[in-house]
Amino acid sequence: MSTSSQSIGSSNSEFRLPRQRMVERLRDHYGIKSERVLRAMLDVPRHLFVPEALSSRAYGDHALPIAAGQTISQPYIVARMTELLESDERSRVLEIGAGSGYQTAVLASAAGQVYSIERIAELAREAQARIRSLNIYNATVKCFDGTLGWSAHAPYDGVLVAAGGPHVPEPLLAQLKIGGKLVIPTGETREAQRLVRVVRTENGYEHEDHGACAFVPLIGRYGWESNPENKN
Repeated sequence: MSTSSQSIGSSNSEFRLPRQRMVERLRDHYGIKSERVLRAMLDVPRHLFVPEALSSRAYGDHALPIAAGQTISQPYIVARMTELLESDERSRVLEIGAGSGYQTAVLASAAGQVYSIERIAELAREAQARIRSLNIYNATVKCFDGTLGWSAHAPYDGVLVAAGGPHVPEPLLAQLKIGGKLVIPTGETREAQRLVRVVRTENGYEHEDHGACAFVPLIGRYGWESNPENKN
């Protein structure tokens, strides 16, 4: 990894105790087992990725609103999706839906290299600036249609989609390495989604269902056509 967990965790130590409590909840209540993921959740200062007025609620057990009608996911969902990728320091990961950059930073702490796509230009710019301000240099955020993937850096060991689509986008499957894992919320409606992990094998793709979830819609050529309501 080109960024050290110490450099991420050294920022704003006043929130260290709430962050420790969040991690304890993830481990003891939700059963997150990966020490790599728990360490990433402890190191990344979540309060810097939410609006300043909501910083006191940053480590609570809930999602929070951010700019452009989007959300920063509940800590458990961030940890669970990251854990399902089973990344290590050699992993190349594609993220779809950077949002404020929090999931990006967690992935950067858990994986070797992260390529992140955010369709909303304002969020992409702010996320890129935010992760650089935290000395995270193994993650890059760009603005375009994430449902197309990012073929220039494929194949990926892991793909994480932080928005709910009607199905798994074909380009993302195609850019997954043999043995790679794709984690995405999917559902026939925007309101009813299941967290799915797809593992690419020599013979095709294996799908696993990891329970109900709720995300903002995945907008793009291989997602939903529009997002008129701007909500989960």
